[in-house]
Amino acid sequence: MSSSGSGGGGASGSGGPGQTRAARGRLRLGVLVSGSGTNLQAVLDAIAAGTLDAEVTLVLSNRPGVQALDRARAAGVAARVLPHEGLDRSAYDAALVQALRDAGVELVVLAGFMRVVTSVLLGAFPDRVLNIHPSLLPAFPGVNAQEQALAHGVKVSGCTVHLVVPEVDTGPILVQAAVPVRESDDEARLRARILRQEHRILPLAIRLLGEGRVQRVEGSRRLRIDTQGLTVAPAPPTGQNAEGDDGAAVVSFG
Repeated sequence: MSSSGSGGGGASGSGGPGQTRAARGRLRLGVLVSGSGTNLQAVLDAIAAGTLDAEVTLVLSNRPGVQALDRARAAGVAARVLPHEGLDRSAYDAALVQALRDAGVELVVLAGFMRVVTSVLLGAFPDRVLNIHPSLLPAFPGVNAQEQALAHGVKVSGCTVHLVVPEVDTGPILVQAAVPVRESDDEARLRARILRQEHRILPLAIRLLGEGRVQRVEGSRRLRIDTQGLTVAPAPPTGQNAEGDDGAAVVSFG
């Protein structure tokens, strides 16, 4: 999910887009989850493989017993449950901010976090909150994006990593990956094809910010991405037949 409320800050400050990380060490990530955690796993795998110079210092879930917590603990990452019941959105986000700051987090990643965040979180981490969404935004924001894509009969869908702003799923776009929609697709098939690309572009988007490759275009919601010397990893093997493959998946920046 994305965000609600007002505020959210600009690109200025020590952590905004365009800031270099020279001599600052590895980028410290806080990952917010609500479910199985496959995107969290993609980030952990990229770090382990040495393709992402970062460390996950804290995983927070609003739901107990989810697989994402097990994935974090298996990787030796601190994992906590922070239930949202009984708190309004602002109070809950204040608790998130405290936990993230206590862990020294520099960049917040919403990886299947099924809550709308507020200006309390965005103001604490201006231009340092990322979300991944299973459509080519601005098409099909909100929930059930794959179902929306099929209902509209689109021929291409995909996923988007964007900076989070107060309006849901409207923030500046960092990376998108496009995949074909096939006649034989149902929601499960399309979801699986898109998910493979999510696992590909989320670590890439984190890398772009961590390496200081991102700058805002003045007076625009667009981002300028420095892709010089940047390589894009292939999607991980699927083990599925050709119907589950990505076909002509295309990755685009900004």
